[in-house]
Amino acid sequence: MKPKPIYVEIIINAPVQQIWNASQEPDLHAQWDLRFSSISYLPKEENQPQRFTYTRTVGPFLTVEGWGTSSGSAYLDDGSRSSSLHFGTDQKVSPIREGRGYWKYEPQEERTKFLTQYDYKTNFGPVGMLVDRLFRPLMGYATALSFDVLKRWIERGEAPRSQYFRFFIMQVLTVYFAFLWIYQGLVPKLLTMHPQEKAMVASSLSLSDAAATSAVWTIGAVEVLFGIIWLFYRKKRHLLLLQLIAFPLLTLAAFVAAPETAVHPFNPITFNLSLFVLTGIGLFVNRDLPTAATCKRER
Repeated sequence: MKPKPIYVEIIINAPVQQIWNASQEPDLHAQWDLRFSSISYLPKEENQPQRFTYTRTVGPFLTVEGWGTSSGSAYLDDGSRSSSLHFGTDQKVSPIREGRGYWKYEPQEERTKFLTQYDYKTNFGPVGMLVDRLFRPLMGYATALSFDVLKRWIERGEAPRSQYFRFFIMQVLTVYFAFLWIYQGLVPKLLTMHPQEKAMVASSLSLSDAAATSAVWTIGAVEVLFGIIWLFYRKKRHLLLLQLIAFPLLTLAAFVAAPETAVHPFNPITFNLSLFVLTGIGLFVNRDLPTAATCKRER
């Protein structure tokens, strides 16, 4: 089955000209569009489409370079505009070989409906088509996220660099907290049943050995579940607020159950304090993050 073209649409509270400038001027476009690290126009030849080059830095050792042409723009009687593109890359490492698409700008009183649709051919034959089942949704997500970053930049004035900094800090914290809870529940509790874990639970709750074992199993399962929730639950602020309450309580419980651990290296007090601070940072950067959810992804 042929994959669907990528379609993204958003409403921006600004006139068409302002959005046109932000998406057609290379220096401005590269600031908000996550798919590009840089865009450079080449000297324009008379009666020829505008040619350009682009780069996308994927990691410290890989930069994909590509080419493109802007094959014209249309100014319609209703005030809407459109621009079509032909793009591609000669680098075999890129999942995308060549593609075509368009931008469209439709005025709606004081607002503008800004939309794009594009499709592309893949490299690597059948393997590339298989990889594209994962890559294409990521491209769609990156496009939608970029559109929301543009919307916030125009409507609220927050620079794209600042928005992406907060967004990716939150993604790192999400992965970290998910790993932390899953590891703490899985390794010292469910897999190894560390003696100190069982001793602390038995001491603090006055449980028998068998009951303490069951309690540690339950606590471990809850921690693993909470870590998994971190990966899929969208409203991260709720989880951060829970942690802001949980970490001081866990610190107090550990100190009451085993006061001698307060003088151990890497003890629960300093460890939980660090997590408390990271949670506070998460609450700060999580305020009103850009999101792909504001975009319409189907016609």
